Amino acid sequence: MNITKENTVAEVVTNNIKTADVFKKHGIDFCCGGGITIKKACENNNISFSDIEKELLDIQNSTSKVYNYDSWQLDFLADHIVNIHHAYVEENTAILLQYAAKVAKVHGHHYAEVLEINRLFKEVAQELAAHMKKEELILFPFIKKLVKADKEAVKATIPHFGSINNPIKMMEEEHENAGDILKEIKKLANNYTPPKEACNTFKALYAKLDEFEQDLHQHIHLENNILFPKAIALEQKNSK
Repeated sequence: MNITKENTVAEVVTNNIKTADVFKKHGIDFCCGGGITIKKACENNNISFSDIEKELLDIQNSTSKVYNYDSWQLDFLADHIVNIHHAYVEENTAILLQYAAKVAKVHGHHYAEVLEINRLFKEVAQELAAHMKKEELILFPFIKKLVKADKEAVKATIPHFGSINNPIKMMEEEHENAGDILKEIKKLANNYTPPKEACNTFKALYAKLDEFEQDLHQHIHLENNILFPKAIALEQKNSK
């Protein structure tokens, strides 16, 4: 892929998921806000395009293996999201809730920010749990029905929610809200930098929050920038 200033951030990350690390490093949103051009993203973040371009090309020219998610069948991609990213959220939410509660209890009197981090993570954990169930029980099964109908050249049954645009719009709004909460947590956590005198649990909390946010960015990217647009296009094709 030839990278130009007019490519959107989402296009570059879709082509090579590893480029997400470059955008994250420079504070550029590649999931919910990935629809803007690299030129605009650089302007918004006061970054030189030539610096970004070099880092992106270095990754693109790397011989390490990357998955071409953009080439996957939508039913397979949906299963991947559930098996990898939903499973990650479920497993690590429990760990983070324990860490956050313990750090808030032990250190909240001296570091008030950890009290708010504890509250915010509880909020986002509840929202993500409900969000993922809606995807697993409603949206993703319909996407699989669309894929099956397309393979069999038949019309898919119209779901109770009408157009697939309706649940997708809701999911995207919930993605944005979850992203905003994690941005606030990151700000409170000083970019996940624990105090010098922090105990191991304190350090583990911030390291795990950083990892959790990175996984959620990839998770949302796969849905917002690949799965959802292609599912909308597939429904439109099926309705003709």
